[in-house]
Amino acid sequence: MKVSTIIEHAVVMTMEGKGVGIIEDGAVAVKGNLIEAVGPTEEIKRDYSADEVINGENKLIMPGLIDAHIHTGIGVLRGVSQDIHNWMQEGLWPFMKHLSADGHVKGSMINIIEGIKAGTTTFCDYDSHMTKIVENYVKVGARARVAELVNEIPDDIGDVPVGDLYPFYSEIGERKLQNNIQLIEEWHEKENGRITCMLGPHGPDMMSLELLNEIKGLAEKYDTKMHMHVAQGDREIDQMIKRYGKRSIAFLEEHGFLNERLLAVHLTEATKEETETVAKSGAAMINCSGSIGIIDGIVPPILEFIEAGGAAALGSDQAPGNNCNNMFNEMKFVAILNKVKRKDPAVFPAHWSLRLATIEAAKAVGLDHEVGSLRAGKKADLLIINLQEPSLMPYIKSPIRNIVPNLVYSAKGNEVESVMVDGQFIMRDKELLTVNEQETLQIAQSVADEISEKAKGNINPDSVLMKRMESGEL
Repeated sequence: MKVSTIIEHAVVMTMEGKGVGIIEDGAVAVKGNLIEAVGPTEEIKRDYSADEVINGENKLIMPGLIDAHIHTGIGVLRGVSQDIHNWMQEGLWPFMKHLSADGHVKGSMINIIEGIKAGTTTFCDYDSHMTKIVENYVKVGARARVAELVNEIPDDIGDVPVGDLYPFYSEIGERKLQNNIQLIEEWHEKENGRITCMLGPHGPDMMSLELLNEIKGLAEKYDTKMHMHVAQGDREIDQMIKRYGKRSIAFLEEHGFLNERLLAVHLTEATKEETETVAKSGAAMINCSGSIGIIDGIVPPILEFIEAGGAAALGSDQAPGNNCNNMFNEMKFVAILNKVKRKDPAVFPAHWSLRLATIEAAKAVGLDHEVGSLRAGKKADLLIINLQEPSLMPYIKSPIRNIVPNLVYSAKGNEVESVMVDGQFIMRDKELLTVNEQETLQIAQSVADEISEKAKGNINPDSVLMKRMESGEL
């Protein structure tokens, strides 16, 4: 049979079965936007011919990585709010208040490019102005599962004193909800199915119960999921207790939100019992170890969630908090931090991390019928990784294979050589093929320069960050 592309004589990591599904001398045949066959090179060469045959010697072929929670719209604010308490109010807000809709869109391409170059093929983007940001994914050729960030809070929420109840404005919520509906109706399952949409309630503390219930009804109407921060910090819990007399998870359970439609992001403040409640409900957990570690100094309860039988995935969150949108970073952090948390080097083995960024992530976000593993009939979203990069050398096959731990504990992302999405290379030999990388980054830098100039008058001169500037620490 004739196919479009065959990558042969590679190490193939299918992510099928309970482990990682290694085929030592393997090949992948791609026809159009689908995987036609996966197997030993000898079998694939016997049964198929191709328009292009790629020599995969000393390469690894694996599924594209899934970033299950990312806010690309604030990519231009990377690194402005680290190593402090009150991360949002003190560090991010003086800059965030000057970030325009146009700045969101132009800046989001930084994170998208960064992710692609480190092997992310599916982005679960959750941000404001998503009806415009989604066009970046169309242009670059990545897969995206997008949601508009819906809340009822004003743009100047960063000026509300810590501890005060957030004001809710129904007209704000209605406008943002309409944006989310427009996103779904215009973009869901478009671009040959590469773009799919969800509902994006910001969090149970960010809107009225009436709006939450309306979103729940829309999720049922459109048969999609709700991407929502849940128990993401002590601020949220404080807001919920003051407003409703209940913690977030008890509140969501009471009102029927804990089910398979919910992607519960972070669970930073969830107790063991609350974590188990969410896991057993069918809701999925999205874990962002790098972001929560930097912002809150906490290890989220993903290990407890998995042990309770829950479906989970990894996300990178946002550049101002995490500094990077690189799933290799997240795979390493989640494994190491949970080992430290349990004081047990045997917990959270490396293959868990790989699965949580591929097939388990696909299951969690509802895309496992299309992506997450290399199997005939699935979409051709895959990576070619150079096994001769220093960080992955040497490659030992026996008596113990070392490729899995090296991918998780040593790889940085620069080992990714080529990226295919929907059967098309969007990066080849480390060169992006669909956008001008340098021009795009220069545009984003200009946006950041404008914001930084405007922010100068908004930063408290007595803030920790300003004192660090004065002392030469920054």
